[in-house]
Amino acid sequence: MSRPTVAVLMGGRSSEHEVSLASGDSIAAAVDPDRYELVRVVIARDGGWSVEGDRVALVPAEGCGTLLSLNGGAPRRVDVVFPALHGPFGEDGTVQGLCETLGVPYVGAGVTASALAMDKALFKTFLRDAGIPTPESVTVEVAAWARDPATARGAVERELGYPVFVKPARLGSSVGISRVDGAEALDAAVELALAHDPKVLVERCVVGREVEIGVLGNGDDLLVSPPGEITYASGWYDYETKYLPDRMRLVVPADLPEEVTRRIAELARRAFVAIGCSGMARVDYFVEDGVPLVSELNTIPGFTPTSVYAKLFEAGGVPYGELVGRLIELGRDAAAERARYRA
Repeated sequence: MSRPTVAVLMGGRSSEHEVSLASGDSIAAAVDPDRYELVRVVIARDGGWSVEGDRVALVPAEGCGTLLSLNGGAPRRVDVVFPALHGPFGEDGTVQGLCETLGVPYVGAGVTASALAMDKALFKTFLRDAGIPTPESVTVEVAAWARDPATARGAVERELGYPVFVKPARLGSSVGISRVDGAEALDAAVELALAHDPKVLVERCVVGREVEIGVLGNGDDLLVSPPGEITYASGWYDYETKYLPDRMRLVVPADLPEEVTRRIAELARRAFVAIGCSGMARVDYFVEDGVPLVSELNTIPGFTPTSVYAKLFEAGGVPYGELVGRLIELGRDAAAERARYRA
């Protein structure tokens, strides 16, 4: 019996292109060659797909997909797609929608959960409606900022105070994020964030500990990792701190009171199930005066050598290679479950 083929998608059009390449390489290296065939698919910054330099397109086949060569090369079967894509055009439901349209199984969250978690401002609205605590924030839209920036400035001053963090609403890896310690620096930070996204999140700077936890599974059959605490010497958890070696320290399990650890795991499960997530997620928290506040839920967490998600599960007894294998099978299971229902 032939081995199923896993296509790892990496690169992509977003500002997180280089991080995605590193994640994709790490995942591809961990795919068990005794269980799966592997195809590395690089998505260029212009959106073109290629395999070993051969331009390809994903087309439907019965129960799977085919990477059809655009240059006369041999077609390649695809049984499951593993998107190692961070940010827009990959983590936001777009690639997931493509796979569902073509009937190709894929790893990770579906269209709705991916889009909801990717939009930090929308996700915060959802958290508040679900009664899940999260730091206070103000959303700034590009049209409103251009028309009347004074209203946004006033809302930040009145509802949050300073310092704050200013972020593109639909980007990750700390790209386009600024810490703002006073009103005089707000405009420049908003303009920087607006260079990446037409929606900006301004969030209260929480004085507390930064804790992350991993979730693995489908539906409500979930495995939750031990929580890990992020510490670093820089002023905040910026891009260089996340991805350069030896810039941050992860302590797993985090040294937290038992009731706080339980609460973190409970909130992670609640958020994961409530948005209809599947496969994987990393949930980020601030712990302020012993109270966990959910910051973000990442549906395609980083898989680079310095990334946290795999390290959390490794500490919980699931080594990297096994984690990748479980995620592939969870993706296939989720596709089989979706196929039970009439469109």
